[in-house]
Amino acid sequence: MERQGNAPPDDIPLVLARDGQHGPVVHAANRAARLAGIMAGSRVVDMRALCPDLQVAYADQAGDRAALDRLVLWARRWCPWNVRDGDDGLILDTTGSDHLLGGEAAMLVEMETQLSLLGLTSRLAVAPTWGAAWALARHGPVRAICGAEDMVVKLGALPVTGLRLDPATVLLLRRLGLKTIGAVMDVPRLSLTRRFAKAALPTNPLLRLDQALGKLAEPVSSVDPAPRLIVQSRLAEPIFDPTPYLPALCADLCDQLQQAGQGCRRLHLTIYRTDGDISHLSVAMSALSRDPVHLNGLFRDKLDRINPGYGFDLIALEAADLGAVKTVQSNLDGGSDDDLELAHLLDRLAARFGDRAVTRPVLRASHIPERAEMRLPVLADAPALMPVPASERPIRLLDQPEEVRVLYAVPEGPPAQFVWRRQTHRVTRYAGPERIAPEWWRDRPGTRLRDYFKVEDQIGRRLWLYREGLHSDGRGGDPRWFVHGMFA
Repeated sequence: MERQGNAPPDDIPLVLARDGQHGPVVHAANRAARLAGIMAGSRVVDMRALCPDLQVAYADQAGDRAALDRLVLWARRWCPWNVRDGDDGLILDTTGSDHLLGGEAAMLVEMETQLSLLGLTSRLAVAPTWGAAWALARHGPVRAICGAEDMVVKLGALPVTGLRLDPATVLLLRRLGLKTIGAVMDVPRLSLTRRFAKAALPTNPLLRLDQALGKLAEPVSSVDPAPRLIVQSRLAEPIFDPTPYLPALCADLCDQLQQAGQGCRRLHLTIYRTDGDISHLSVAMSALSRDPVHLNGLFRDKLDRINPGYGFDLIALEAADLGAVKTVQSNLDGGSDDDLELAHLLDRLAARFGDRAVTRPVLRASHIPERAEMRLPVLADAPALMPVPASERPIRLLDQPEEVRVLYAVPEGPPAQFVWRRQTHRVTRYAGPERIAPEWWRDRPGTRLRDYFKVEDQIGRRLWLYREGLHSDGRGGDPRWFVHGMFA
C-alpha cells in the first residue's frame, strides 16, 4: 500500500526497517511510532515488545537516495544552488532568491505547499549557515527564520543533537551535563579543545559549533544535472507511419552516446500528433548499449499500437539510464563478443514477450536452499553485492523437495536403499552430513532441522538428499527423507 503512495492512517505506528548486525533495526518511524517510544537504530524485536501493534516495512534505501537526488534537481525552481543533505534532507542556498517569492516567510510557505502536493512532509528553516538551518529545521519551531544577529540565542536553546554529532559524542556530552548547544557555548574553548583536538568532524563539537555559527566555512557544492541526450525529427508534412524515420534517429542518438562515452539502458520514443495528442513508447535493455541496429530492432511490432489519427509531425527519441561504456577492440577473427550477443537476445525476447516474461536467477542472503535464490526480470538491476554460497550446491534444485520412501535405513548417514519416482535407488557412496538449521526469525515454531547428504546410486546418478528432523528432537515422529536436487 505504501509503495503505491497511499500512506497508512496517522494513528498506526509504522517503521521502516533495514538489516543490522543482530537482525532488522529501525531505519525511520512515523509520528505515531515516535510517540510510542520507537527510536531509530533500535532492534525491531525490542520495539515490538514495547509496541505490540507496530507495523514494519522494509526500507528501500537506494531508492530513497535516488528519489532525493531527483528532488534536489526539482527544488532548483527556487534557487540554483542546492544539494542533498544526508539521507533525509536538502540544503538550498536561497541567497538573492527569497525576494522573488515575497520574502523568506512566504518562500517557506510556498516550499511547504509544493512539497505537500508531492505527498512529502517537510520541516523547513532559514538561517545564515548550513549547520544552523539543519538544527532549526529538526529541533526548532515551525518554519523558523533566524538572522545572523539571533543565531547565538536561537541555537543556544536547541538540544546538543542539533550539532550533527554522532551518537557516541552526543552521549558523552550529555554525561558531562552539556545537554544544549548553549551549554556547549558556555564551556571554555580551551577545555573542549584539549578533549576534542584530534577528533574528526562528526565527533568534534567545536568544529560543528564553528560551522553552525559561521566561523568555519561550509559551502554548498551544487551538483550538475545529468545531460539529456535526445534527438528529434521535425516533419514538413504529417505522416502516418514513423517506422522509416527510426533508423536515422537511432543512428544520431548513438553518435551522441559515443561522443559522450555513454551507453543507455532505456529508450523513450515520443510521437506528437497534429491534433495535439502525444504517444509514448519505451523499451529497456539488460546491458548498456549504443548499437543503432539493435536499438531500432527493439521497436519492431510496437509502433502498430499507436493510433496515427490525422498524422504525426514530430518524433523525439531520448536515451535514459545512462552509464559509461568503454570502447573495446573487436576480436581479431572478426567475430563479436558472445556476452553482447546474449544481452541482445535477452533484449529482443523481453521486447517481444514482456519485461516479466524473461527472468534470471539471483542469489540472496539465506542459508535455506530454496530461499537462497529468487528470480528477477532480466531487465531489472541486479543487487550490487550478492552472497556467495558457503558450500557446493546442486546444479538443479527442485522447486519443492520430493519425499522418498526408505527401504533400508541405517542409524547414521543416508538410507542404504530408497524409492523415488517409482524407482529403487541403492546408495553406493555418500558425503555429509551438512546440517542446516531453521531460520528462527522466519520459520514457525517446531520447524525441524535438516541433514543434507550428497549420495550416488548404483548407476552413477548424484542426488542431494536430506533428512528432516531427528529421532530425539521432540518435534514430531520419525524423520522424513526428501530429494532436493541433482548434481552433474
